[in-house]
Amino acid sequence: MQDVAPTRLRPLADTSTSAVVAGFIAMLTGYTSSLVLMFQAGQAAGLSAGQISSWIWALSIGMALCCIVLSLRYRAPVMIAWSTPGAALLITSLPQVSYGEAIGAYILASGLILLIGLTGTFDRLMRRIPASIAAALLAGVLFKIGLEICVAAEQQPTLVVAMLLAYLFGKRLWPRYAVLAALVVGSLLAGLFGLLDFSGFELQLATPQWTTPSFSLAAAISIGIPLFIVAMASQNLPGMAVLRANGYDVPASPLLTSTGLVSILMAPFGSHGIHMAAISAAICAGPEAHEDPHKRYTAAVWCGVFYAIAGLFGATLASLFAALPAALILSIAALALFASIIGGLTQAMSEPNEREAALITFLVTASGMTLAGVGSAFWGIVAGLLTLAILNAGKR
Repeated sequence: MQDVAPTRLRPLADTSTSAVVAGFIAMLTGYTSSLVLMFQAGQAAGLSAGQISSWIWALSIGMALCCIVLSLRYRAPVMIAWSTPGAALLITSLPQVSYGEAIGAYILASGLILLIGLTGTFDRLMRRIPASIAAALLAGVLFKIGLEICVAAEQQPTLVVAMLLAYLFGKRLWPRYAVLAALVVGSLLAGLFGLLDFSGFELQLATPQWTTPSFSLAAAISIGIPLFIVAMASQNLPGMAVLRANGYDVPASPLLTSTGLVSILMAPFGSHGIHMAAISAAICAGPEAHEDPHKRYTAAVWCGVFYAIAGLFGATLASLFAALPAALILSIAALALFASIIGGLTQAMSEPNEREAALITFLVTASGMTLAGVGSAFWGIVAGLLTLAILNAGKR
């Protein structure tokens, strides 16, 4: 547990070069590892470039606001990020409903998180879904995206193999920058092979686009509920764990309330939800960010500043990724999810009495099946809980 921090707030005086660098790396890690997922989901759903850039803007501004305000409020490196697994889920789920219905599902998911934050039922609710089932759901959602690297290898074998090697050597030498190394190598080779198309690239500010939400049962079940569960299991739980592990005893309820409310407000502009971060939080909460634990909150504040800058140029980011070849986007998305898939599968199989249920959850979710208009993520949860109930009936 950290000692009580000084009462006087002096973010500029407390900051350091290492804090600024940590904040920038945290921002860069988040964008390079999962921005492609949203671009891929937007393309699959037929969204316009303006809608995709508005999506990026809404997430970035929401994250910037929460990072800065919450970190200053609690004097701790409170890191906020969009839901990467949620973005992966939308690749298959978003094309199945209208965009307005998807926005309504985003609001539902964020509303549930807001409700949990207000009522303080975070721990009680998550205990009802075994960790193995939640982990298997996460792994199943991401597994199909991970397989896309094989599809990409058929299209551009040299490019994909080089990116994979860059990722592997990066993991061995500079683990924090492995995905970035793969992206840089892939981009350089794509340029050498003449695969980059910058004809549609232009430097411009993002323009928020309002989409009026509508609500449907199919969207709520196939997007809203799985988005809520995945966010709680894969973002908020590990995010709080990172803070606690680094000695920051920040109350969970106000953080969930804040992110839930901001997510609702930004949803009509495309935001699918912002939540506690784990990977980027580890960057800003560690000793590399600042030698004084009481001053590491400045790293998260700087990350929020960089989020805001990136969000203002969301249209430029969208057009930049449009210039990249499909094989590069598929590969970097898959590589960025390797760690999450590994973590999900490991946790899913960690409890011997729940392995069958976790396996069935994983298989159903990874299948991408649609039943009664409802996506596989929901049916994976249902199948897993049903299996668990049958196998453990009567047991204590």
